[in-house]
Amino acid sequence: MLPKRTQTTIAAAWILFWLLMNLTAIQEYLRDHQTGVWRPIVWESSSALTGTLLLLAQRHYTRRYDHLLAQPLQWFARQLVWLPIYWVLFVPVAFGIRYGVYALAGDTYTHLPWPQTFLYEDVKMTVFFSIFATIMFGVLSYHAMQNEKLRVERVNASLREAQLLRLTQQMQPHFLFNALNTISSLMHSDVARADAMLIQLADVLRATLDVSEQHQVTLAMELRLLRGYAALMSERFSDRVHIDWHIDDTLLDCLVPVMSMQPLLENIFKHTVERRRQATAITISASREQGAMVLRLEDDGGTLPAGYDGVAGNRGMAGDGAAAGGAVAAHPSAQSGGGIGVRNLRERLAAMYGAGASFDLIQLSPAGVRAEMRLPCAS
Repeated sequence: MLPKRTQTTIAAAWILFWLLMNLTAIQEYLRDHQTGVWRPIVWESSSALTGTLLLLAQRHYTRRYDHLLAQPLQWFARQLVWLPIYWVLFVPVAFGIRYGVYALAGDTYTHLPWPQTFLYEDVKMTVFFSIFATIMFGVLSYHAMQNEKLRVERVNASLREAQLLRLTQQMQPHFLFNALNTISSLMHSDVARADAMLIQLADVLRATLDVSEQHQVTLAMELRLLRGYAALMSERFSDRVHIDWHIDDTLLDCLVPVMSMQPLLENIFKHTVERRRQATAITISASREQGAMVLRLEDDGGTLPAGYDGVAGNRGMAGDGAAAGGAVAAHPSAQSGGGIGVRNLRERLAAMYGAGASFDLIQLSPAGVRAEMRLPCAS
C-alpha cells in the first residue's frame, strides 16, 4: 500500500492530466466550430472515467505481485495480462457513455467505422497502458527501496541498542568486581573501614539498579554514581587522595553514557593513587564549551609513556582502545588496549555518537594526566 501522501500526489497529477486533455480538446474543437463546446468535454471525460476505472481495477488485482518488483520482467508480465482487457473494454464503455450523453442532449454521436475506431483507440490504449505501467513501476520501486532502507535502519538501530545494553551491563559487574576487591583488601586489617565501604557500596549499587536497563542517563544521575564510587575509594585512601568537584549545574539535565566517568576515576585510583606515597589531587569537572559538554577527570601525578601523543592519538571513538585516566597509559595492559572499562567506554561512545564525540588523553605539566570527553548536550 502506497503512503497516503503519494496516493494524493498521484491522484492530483491524474486530475491535472485530464484537465489539460480537456483544455486541449476544447481549443482544437473551437478552431472549426463556434458552438457545442460540451462535445469535446464529453469525449475526454468519458475517456478519463473509463481509463480511471480500468487502472483502478488493474491496480487492485495486481497489487499482490508487488513482491516481484525486484524482478521487473516478472512484474511487467503480470501487468501485461491486462492489456487485452483494455483493448476489449475501453471502446464499448467510453463510447457507450458518449452515446448516452449525446442521446440525452438530443444529438447523435458519430465516429469512424468500428474496425478503424477499435484500431485507433487500442493503439492509444497501448501507449497509455505502457506509460502508466512504467510510472507505477517507478513509484512502487522507489517506495520499496525507501521501505527497505527504513527496515535496515531499524535493524541497525536495534543492533546498536543491543550492543549498548550489552556494554552497559558489562560495566556493572566490572565495577562491582573492583569494588569488592578493594573491600577484601581491608577485611583483615581494618574491619570498621571495610564495613563502612560495604555501606558505601550498597548505596552505589542501589543507584545502579535505577539505571540497570539504560545506556544513557542525565549528568546528575551519572554524578550520583560517580560520587558514590569516589566516596567508596576515598574511604580506602583517606590520607592519600583529595577530590575537587567543579560542576556546571546547567548541564545536569544533559544525557551522558551511563557509568562513563567511573572507569576513568577508577583508573586514576588504580594506576596513580595506589602507586604514589604522597597525596594525589584529583579534579572532576563538567563545563560547557562551544556548545558541547566537556567532562574532565585529571590528577597531579599520572604520566603518559614517552612520545605518546595524548590528543591526536586518542581523538575519535573508533580508536584502538588505549586506556585513559591518570597514569593508566603506562600500564602494560592499558597500552595493549586491554583495559576493559576504557575499551568498553570507547566502543559505547562510537556506537552512540560516532564523530559527534571525542575522547582525549592530555599530559599535564609538570605531572598529571587529563582524561577529557566532549559530548553533545541533549537534555
